[in-house]
Amino acid sequence: MGLSERQQQLLDEWLPSATIVRDHSWGIIGTCVLELEHAGAHYIAKAADAEDHHLARELRAHRNWLRPWTTIGRAAELIHADDDAKLLLTRYLPGELVEGTPYEWMPETYHQAGELLAALHEQSAVPDDTYEDRENERIRRYLRMPHRIAPDVVEQVRTTIAHWPTPPALVVPTHGDWQPRNWLIDHGVVRVIDFGRADLRPAYTDLARLAAQQFQRDPALEPALLAGYGSDPREPEAWQRTRLREAVSTAVWAYQVGEEPFEQQGHRMLAAALADNSTG
Repeated sequence: MGLSERQQQLLDEWLPSATIVRDHSWGIIGTCVLELEHAGAHYIAKAADAEDHHLARELRAHRNWLRPWTTIGRAAELIHADDDAKLLLTRYLPGELVEGTPYEWMPETYHQAGELLAALHEQSAVPDDTYEDRENERIRRYLRMPHRIAPDVVEQVRTTIAHWPTPPALVVPTHGDWQPRNWLIDHGVVRVIDFGRADLRPAYTDLARLAAQQFQRDPALEPALLAGYGSDPREPEAWQRTRLREAVSTAVWAYQVGEEPFEQQGHRMLAAALADNSTG
């Protein structure tokens, strides 16, 4: 997508005569991410379309939860934002994406990621009596959307959810997409980007994507992250529920946006989560 007229107007006010250095947009969802240069400094502008629900969460994270990272240069500083226009501007954060580089498979990367995650999670913790019910209903909604999950598997998921307990959950500020595609590396230092899924959730949910991906390929990375974090936040039954929810949402979302490799990963996650649930 491109910028709306209002978004372009705001950028012209914030950074007059800025030039576009690079377009970092994914092209999958309706978010435009531009690297800009103005007066010798670089910035990142993120603009969302009318259907987007992520930018509001990103702004909430910048305003409330990122100080432990921004004060040490591990996340970008928010410069300007307009909630109604769905536009934000941050200082450019140097580094290259960890994903696809040798750093993706270095335990030191994960030790740093664990330390950063602990700093985020430690800011606050509050009980949430409705978290489990909300998450169960979210997965039921996903199952009502178009997908390629087999009918017998759908029924198994529905039956499994129906028998789950719904205890109160302790929720903390979470990133929501904690994995190497949202980490930068700069001279060996890990930094963090993309807060469009940030929200209050149980701490262990930030391990879900790593557990389904990098931890599977290299088991040495998991203890490295936990050593940096300082403990293992996963309680077995709650973790099992999270794995199944993550599997369903991955398979359904990826199908809807046409990301077939990611969809297949979701189906593998689903098979593994259901198998563990039946033996757990």
